[in-house]
Amino acid sequence: MPQRYRGRFAPSPTGPLHLGSLVTALASWLDARAHGGDWLVRIEDIDYPRCVKDADTGILRTLHALALHPDEPPVWQSRRESLYADALRRLDAAGQLYPCGCSRKEIADSLVHVRQRHQTLGYPGTCRNGLHGKLPRAWRVRVPDGPAAILCFDDRWQGRQCQDLETELGDFVLRRADGLWAYQLAVVVDDAAQGITHIVRGADLLDSTPRQIHLQHLLGMPTPSYLHVPVVVNADGEKLSKQSGAQALDATAPLDALRQAGAHLDIVNGEATVAAWLAAATAQWARRWRIGN
Repeated sequence: MPQRYRGRFAPSPTGPLHLGSLVTALASWLDARAHGGDWLVRIEDIDYPRCVKDADTGILRTLHALALHPDEPPVWQSRRESLYADALRRLDAAGQLYPCGCSRKEIADSLVHVRQRHQTLGYPGTCRNGLHGKLPRAWRVRVPDGPAAILCFDDRWQGRQCQDLETELGDFVLRRADGLWAYQLAVVVDDAAQGITHIVRGADLLDSTPRQIHLQHLLGMPTPSYLHVPVVVNADGEKLSKQSGAQALDATAPLDALRQAGAHLDIVNGEATVAAWLAAATAQWARRWRIGN
C-alpha cells in the first residue's frame, strides 16, 4: 500500500509572511491537496537571534486568513531540541562527528592556501584528525571522500542535481560555535519525525539538499521527494526577503495575495472567492504535475 503523502511549510519567524514565503506555502499546500495528502506547518525558530517576537503567531494568522489550514497543530523547533541532541549523539557514536576549533577567519585563511593546490571550495578538514591544541567550538559531520562524495538527486521542478560534498562543501557544521543547532540537522530530524514524504520549498535551499540527504543516509532516515520552486526576486534581482525590502502581505485581501503568488507558479484562474480559487488552483497543479493520472 503506498505511503500517505505528507508535506509541510516550514517558515522561519524572522518577520511577517511576504510574497516570497507565500509562494512556497501555496506550492506546498497545492501539492499536498493535489495528492490528497496532509499539509503541516512547522515554525523553524532555532536561530534565536534572528527570530522576531510574535512573528510566528502573525504567520499563522496570515495563513488562516488565506484559508491555508494545516491538517495538524503546528510545531515549533525550539520545543524539539532533545531530538536534535539525540541525533548528534548517534552520529558521534558512529564516528561520523568531530569537534572543530576553527574560527571563520582561520577557515577563510586556510582556504586561500588550500585552493592553490586543490579545487576545494568548502571546509578543508583542518580539525578532522584532531584539534591541534585548539578549544572545541563547533561540531562537524564527516562527508565522504573521492567518488563517494558525489551526491545526486532528482528534483521534480529543477531536474537532476549533483553536488560533490568533499570539494564543494567539506565537513559541515551540525552544532554551531554559539551552541545553536544547525538548520541542516534540525530539518532532517524533524522531517523524519513528522513522516514527511514530499518537500516543496524555494530553490534557494536547493544547495542544502545534498547535505540533508547525506545526513538522512547516516541516520537511517528516509529521503523525501523534492520540488524546489523558483524564488521571487525584487527589481534588483535579489531574493525577496525581509532584508531586501519585502512587504508584509495584506491579509485583508486574501484573494489578491493568492492570485499574486499563484501567478509566480503559473497558476491563473478567474474564480472570485478564495475557496473556489484554491479548488481551481489545486486542479491546475494536479494537471501540471500529472498527479492522479
